[in-house]
Amino acid sequence: MARLNVNIGSLQLKNPVMTASGTFGYGSEFADFMDLSSLGGIVVKGTTLHAREGNDYPRMAETPSGMLNAVGLQNKGVNYFAEKIYPQIKDCGTEVIVNVSGATVSDYVGVAERLRELDRIRAIEVNISCPNVKQGGMAFGTTAKGAASVAAALRRAWDRTLIVKLSPNVTDITEIARAVEDEGADSVSLINTLMGMAIDVERRRPCLSTITGGLSGPAVRPIAVRMVWQVAKAVKIPVIGLGGITCGRDALEFLMAGATAVQVGTANFLDPAVSAKIVNEIQDYCTRNKIADIREIIGII
Repeated sequence: MARLNVNIGSLQLKNPVMTASGTFGYGSEFADFMDLSSLGGIVVKGTTLHAREGNDYPRMAETPSGMLNAVGLQNKGVNYFAEKIYPQIKDCGTEVIVNVSGATVSDYVGVAERLRELDRIRAIEVNISCPNVKQGGMAFGTTAKGAASVAAALRRAWDRTLIVKLSPNVTDITEIARAVEDEGADSVSLINTLMGMAIDVERRRPCLSTITGGLSGPAVRPIAVRMVWQVAKAVKIPVIGLGGITCGRDALEFLMAGATAVQVGTANFLDPAVSAKIVNEIQDYCTRNKIADIREIIGII
């Protein structure tokens, strides 16, 4: 069997397949469908300093080859995660990565400081696509300066693996990637959802309460692969690829484009065991092609 283990900063993954934040709950919800320990890691849903109710319904809409969502980071806050969720998943047999969100830089730092108390959380993924209220609603992740400010603050507050999740809704994603690399990020993950919109023509109104939302699913994969390829050439830190992965072949596209690891997102809603199947499909591909180590094909394009 091929060696599938990879490193993301100091984080050691048994294989390159993880689940994407917001699509896999806290992991425990999927334990009846698959062996969580078969995965390289799970990225739990977005966690904020204080509880959030999320946006009004409707906040999800199906689209051709994908879906729109505007859930709005509904969660019960970092203290609830630390006290109620962490004890249930800390021994799940794989790396648990917490997706961290905030409205201000101090919010991000506050979440990281609380998570630092949990020794089994060896990495955080920083979502810099959330509204920055103090800057008039502009997302941190749409400017190099904004992205760098969050990365720099978290690098001071967090001494473990720091992953920054990038927004595709920018002119040049490589500029953002280099900015967070310069501030000490250990890795970047991309892409987050693309801004989209759907209209109910019978009701003559938007399908989402927020009018626009994030587009994910197979429809975005070619864009995601292109951006991963661009970023992997622009930075020296590991890249984690995501966007429309539904099978092993999709995951291999990202790896060959330069991703060290991948995340499976929307496909979890269709098949709760899909991530484990993708691990097996990657292993089968390596066996058929006499690949001894997955690193032989990472960035081969």
